[in-house]
Amino acid sequence: TMATHQRDGRPLTGSSEAGIDYVDDDLLPQEPDLIFEAELLRNPNLPSLWSRYLDARKDATARRRYVIFERAVNALPGSYKLWYAYLQERYEAVRDLRITEAAYPALNNTFERALVTMHKMPKIWELYLNFLVEQQDVTSVRQTCNRALASLPVTQHDRVWTIYLGFIRQDGVPVDTARRVYRRYLKFEPGHAEEYIEFLKTCGRWDEVAERLAIFLNDETFQSLAGKSKHDMWLELCEIVATHPEEVNCLDIDSMIRGGIRKFTDEVGRLWTCLADFYIRRGLFEKARDVYEEGLATVITVRDFSLIFDAYTQFEESVLSAKMESAAEGALDVETENNSDGNNSGTDFLLTDSGDDLDLRLARLEFLMSRRPELLSSVMLRQNPHNVHEWRKRISLFEDDPACQVVTFTEAVTNVDPSKAIGKPHSLWVDFAKFYEIHGDVENARIVFDKAVRVPYSTLDDLATVWCEWGELELRQQNFGGALSLMRRATTEPPRSPGLRQKKSELLPVQDQLFKSLKLWTFYCDLEESLGSLDSAQAVYNRVLDLRIASPQVILNFALLLQEHKLFEESYKVYERGIDLFKFPHCREIWQAYLKDFVGRFGSKKLERARDLFEHCVAAVPSKESMHFFLEYARLEDEHGLARRAMDVYERACKKVPNDEKLELYELYVSRAMDSFGVSKVRNIYEAAIGQSLPDGVTKVLCTRYARLERKLGEIDRARSLYTHASQFANPQQESDFWEEWNQFEVRHGNEDTFREMLRIKRSVSASFSQMHFNMATIELPSRAVEAGNVHAPAAPKFQENEALEESMAELERGGLSDKIEGFVKAHTEGGGTGPADGENPDEIDIGDEGEEGGAVREEIDVEQSLLPESLFSHDLEAGARDEGAGALDRFKRQKL
Repeated sequence: TMATHQRDGRPLTGSSEAGIDYVDDDLLPQEPDLIFEAELLRNPNLPSLWSRYLDARKDATARRRYVIFERAVNALPGSYKLWYAYLQERYEAVRDLRITEAAYPALNNTFERALVTMHKMPKIWELYLNFLVEQQDVTSVRQTCNRALASLPVTQHDRVWTIYLGFIRQDGVPVDTARRVYRRYLKFEPGHAEEYIEFLKTCGRWDEVAERLAIFLNDETFQSLAGKSKHDMWLELCEIVATHPEEVNCLDIDSMIRGGIRKFTDEVGRLWTCLADFYIRRGLFEKARDVYEEGLATVITVRDFSLIFDAYTQFEESVLSAKMESAAEGALDVETENNSDGNNSGTDFLLTDSGDDLDLRLARLEFLMSRRPELLSSVMLRQNPHNVHEWRKRISLFEDDPACQVVTFTEAVTNVDPSKAIGKPHSLWVDFAKFYEIHGDVENARIVFDKAVRVPYSTLDDLATVWCEWGELELRQQNFGGALSLMRRATTEPPRSPGLRQKKSELLPVQDQLFKSLKLWTFYCDLEESLGSLDSAQAVYNRVLDLRIASPQVILNFALLLQEHKLFEESYKVYERGIDLFKFPHCREIWQAYLKDFVGRFGSKKLERARDLFEHCVAAVPSKESMHFFLEYARLEDEHGLARRAMDVYERACKKVPNDEKLELYELYVSRAMDSFGVSKVRNIYEAAIGQSLPDGVTKVLCTRYARLERKLGEIDRARSLYTHASQFANPQQESDFWEEWNQFEVRHGNEDTFREMLRIKRSVSASFSQMHFNMATIELPSRAVEAGNVHAPAAPKFQENEALEESMAELERGGLSDKIEGFVKAHTEGGGTGPADGENPDEIDIGDEGEEGGAVREEIDVEQSLLPESLFSHDLEAGARDEGAGALDRFKRQKL
């Protein structure tokens, strides 16, 4: 029965599909096959039986297995498992063979037989398509893919398209075939159009690429799978049409790029260069230049300008380089020039022109480079036409061309809106007028100023500046009368209706507020002083004062003018009006000039009037500025008045001046009092000053100076009392100079008791200054004792200092320290039984080192004692019991032991 099986219409006894002749023994079952053959005779339609049969004969030859597979698929043609295993085994067997072997067509026939019943199985189609792709048969692959797409449901088409698209991207596949396949694929997956565009780019079909991109840009619903925005796609389209102008014919390139320039304002420079590049590649160089010029004339950012200008410059340089290379190689046709007639009148210029325009192109490049500052200035002004600084820079570019400067000035004053201007718009008008003046055209300068004063400036100062500049122009032209008439015209108050008077001044135009411009009135006053009469100048100054727009400088100028004309009383009236107009600190200069002039002129002649002025001044002046006026007042009394009144002035000054100036004033006060009244007055001054609530530092210095005075007078006890009073303001840790001075005082004028008292006071003051720190340490002691288990640990450094103090005081008690202090007299009891030692002079004063100032006294010393909280020494109850009622010195001694 084996021999009678047919395969593809041929007997198996012939040549096999793999080109191998089957031997009859291979067609007969072997001993291991008899069990399976018997089962197959009873039930040949059982797929599991065929599978077990094939698994049992894995070690059989390929020919024997193929026979079994053929019998199985013939018995069960609808078994996907058997067909797929059979085809997979056949596919693996022929993979390593050459493409020309007969096994390839045989396997193709086997696939075709399998697809008769397996046409709904995508794995069979995939295996077959991959096998055909390896054979590189375009027609077979295309037809088989079409059949697979027609047989499989649409949900499984992606398996086929993956193989299909991978095949058409290979080399050797016709481009037209691939394009048609991609178009079919886009009907299945419209969102994958970008893959088609990339494929077209690789094929060089730029016309269709541009067309497709244009379609995507016009489709509002299109979403790029690659994450590209419409902006990116538009730029990509512009680059394509610019770099491939000859191949893209489906679009109006010029209109399209210009539309992109209007739509995408952030890429204007790039799009202009793309449009110019498009014309350059098409050979339209003049059109490209026009595009570059149009781009430079329309862009509004420096970035876009730089991009276009660099591309324009590179284009001109490349054209010039190409022309120079052509000339160097002798490519120019000069034959016509050599054969031309010498008497040619130029009528046949077109026939004789050699086309050598190298100089023209070089001049064009130089002209472009020279225009860069002007073009850049135009860009900045397109950004903001109201930028005064940019207009001034642009005007400076045309210094060698007056005609261009006039045009630029005209454009500037026409385009700049004063309400939106950045800078000072009036400076453009002033510079414009000065330009005409420099070039000798004064009439046009006056016309410019006449137009400038009608401009609605945003600030009054701008309009006043224009009027002042116009007046200075007339002065430079020696037209003094015209300058005065201009100022009278400018300062004339315009008539206003009652309704307008009720509005705020800022609502009025600046022309209606000009008569209140201090700058303009000041210039007018200067002109009247220089060119007018005294009466006219007075009238102008009085008008300024009536309008209440005068400044302190105007008051001083007016008063100085009157004094120059010997009108002193009139100048004093002006000072009085200025004082009424202004308060401190603005009237400080007026008071200074007024008092100086009055005192300098009259001296003691009008002393009471001068005193009234000073009284008025010191009553109005604030404390921080009062010292100067009090000193002037006191100087007046010293030089022309009474010394007693001078002392009263100093006393009032000491009460009013700020604290930081009182020390200096007291020093001057004491000096004048000593010269005029002697020591008693000085003592009264010091005592009154010390009794006031002055800062501690000031009080300390005053006490020290007072003590020095008493020491000079021999009043040692009074000096010691002053040192004692001042000591409460001197921290020994910071004011060492004070304590050193007191120490020297006691060494020279004191004895042992006074020196001990000084040391006691020093310790007391030091403790008072450190009281806050001591309280903080007392609060922290219990918590530290709990943590460290030692209550006295934080106070150890303090106790060490006290030990040194005790040793010094003990030495002092023994007499060792007193013998070393220069000028120190040891205290003794008169009539005592103990006399001086043998050979010792009782009147001798021992001289030695001072020793430790902060030493403590062990015996018979008056040490202030106070109780400390028992909780501070709660760790030792017995020690606490012993310390009850004891002083600090005893506790320090016990702690030392």
